[in-house]
Amino acid sequence: MNKDFLSILDLDGVEIERTISDALRLKGMKARGEAHELLRAKSLGMIFEKASTRTRVSFEAGMADLGGHALFLNPQDMQLGRGEEIRDTARALSRYLDGVMIRAYRHATIEEYARYSSIPVINGLSDTEHPCQVLADIMTIRERFGSPDGLRIAWVGDGNNVCNSLILSSALTGMEISVASPPAYRPKERVVERAKAAGGRIRICTAPPDAVRDADVIYTDIWVSMGDEAERAERMRAFTGYTVDEGLVERASSGAVVMHCLPAHRGEEITDAVLEGPHSIVWDQAENRLHAQKALLVRLMTGAGVPEEH
Repeated sequence: MNKDFLSILDLDGVEIERTISDALRLKGMKARGEAHELLRAKSLGMIFEKASTRTRVSFEAGMADLGGHALFLNPQDMQLGRGEEIRDTARALSRYLDGVMIRAYRHATIEEYARYSSIPVINGLSDTEHPCQVLADIMTIRERFGSPDGLRIAWVGDGNNVCNSLILSSALTGMEISVASPPAYRPKERVVERAKAAGGRIRICTAPPDAVRDADVIYTDIWVSMGDEAERAERMRAFTGYTVDEGLVERASSGAVVMHCLPAHRGEEITDAVLEGPHSIVWDQAENRLHAQKALLVRLMTGAGVPEEH
């Protein structure tokens, strides 16, 4: 297993399977109230350039569950905010902590930090990928379907960082991904080509009904991400017709489920009826951020999985 988790492709198919199995075991232990302090005396630094709800709370609560400690680090409260170079911060924090999670505007920032860090670095979100989200998504899909292999996933909307990680994950899981986006907002060609080169099955189209036909999972996300607010009016026009509503869900397979990584803008990319309806597994998906990240933290910080006796 790589020292860092910057991309979903930093895990291979076997490592994905083992990490998800650990996550399911940890989820069961938490539900039963069983102690699982596998990271006692370990500390995780959490650097947030971008605001967060699920990423911050799931990592902080996860470290507490595991017997460790998480430190919230706002760059504006650190010397980073006063011009200290990333490499200097990385080398100093490596002497204090056992791991660092970074949520950054630019993927290059996380890559540079990892280059100079001697402890594990986790991508908590960047403009290129959101691998922690997709790790939890794979866990949720496995819970619902038993295995992701051969499933058809339809992404409807912006070809953003979550979409990128989902596309790349197809090379590891055997899922077939169909993406419906306006031409100007499709996932980057280099991401699609990288996934295909690794064995992924990806289809890019424009019309949402084409993507969701026979889909097992429909996935969407907000149309205006953090940092894109100046483009809101333009994006709202471009994504007209891309709302996941009950009519679109009816075009998928009879047992299809709907996923959303949250936060949701109800009435824009998804209707309230779908988000709160019988096809939605959004809240299971949100919960699994906690369990999947705990499993990831254990593997990165200890070099081993959750012991079988746990």
